Amino acid sequence: MGRGACASGFGTIMLILNGKEVEALLAGRELEMVRLVGSAYETHARGNTMLPQSTFLRFPDNKKNRIIALPAYLGESFGVGGIKWISSFPANVDNGLARASAVIILNSLENGRPEALIEGSLISAKRTAASAALAAQCLHLNDTVLANGIIGCGPINFEIVRFLNVVFPERRSFIIHDQDPARAALFKKRCETTFDRVEVETSSDLAGVTRNASLISFATSAIEPYVSETEGWIPGSTILHVSLRDLSPEVILASDNVVDDIDHVCRAQTSVHLTEQRVGTRDFIRCTLADILMGQAPPRRSRDDLVVFSPFGLGVTDLAVAKTVYELARKEHLGTFLESFFSDS
Repeated sequence: MGRGACASGFGTIMLILNGKEVEALLAGRELEMVRLVGSAYETHARGNTMLPQSTFLRFPDNKKNRIIALPAYLGESFGVGGIKWISSFPANVDNGLARASAVIILNSLENGRPEALIEGSLISAKRTAASAALAAQCLHLNDTVLANGIIGCGPINFEIVRFLNVVFPERRSFIIHDQDPARAALFKKRCETTFDRVEVETSSDLAGVTRNASLISFATSAIEPYVSETEGWIPGSTILHVSLRDLSPEVILASDNVVDDIDHVCRAQTSVHLTEQRVGTRDFIRCTLADILMGQAPPRRSRDDLVVFSPFGLGVTDLAVAKTVYELARKEHLGTFLESFFSDS
């Protein structure tokens, strides 16, 4: 069966969706994805998920490269199981390729067969951005400075800009920084040509962002902390620590810390993990974002504290978005259906 065909008997047919198809299906659905991610967090907090630890495949001759497997099951209204297999090769950008590439496989919960193979890097970027935007909605109370800060001018932060524009339509001013000035210039141009009414200013250093923006997203390829102090940062700032390894233990210990899952984020040498190793406890983590969503914890410890959201990136959030993509593709007859994928087809 070919592209766009209507398929029945999904226990034997594989649906394949490429990146362009995923992009088309998710266009304009930012608020829906924010709600999906929030629901996935709450479902996970209620214990209606299975979420094994992510498995990191690393390479002895290049510590920056990795491929990660994130298997998961998401219950309740989602009813979906599968796995994301995502690579991160930072040097790709020097060769005109994206740093990350991924596939998501959804398995039937009736017979275990894979029923969808979906390009996953865009889903991964959008669920990450949805998570960051959701955290910003919950945590950010400082409205005295309306600029948003962007550290790292790659695809993840571009999606975060997209989602922040939707959840905070009045905050459309951005201060951006990247170690590569040319990359920052391209990011600025892309933002200005893609989004309406945005103002983007580049900063030659990180301090130009932290001293002028109170909502800041870190999405870099850093493999170890390089930010060791917060002098001059705006009181009450909210840090979306998406890349997880930018902040030193000193910064983490001085902050109000919120995470997506305590066990998951305290591994793989994240800043939170390094802090746990330093002090021998996890008491510096106040709560999860789900605790706040469900009214079990206040949004912030103090209005003037620096609050840091460190999301490890849970596979259940990928599945929440991927399931929606799968259902939309079936409804719109989009994608390629293979009847002969399995040996007993």
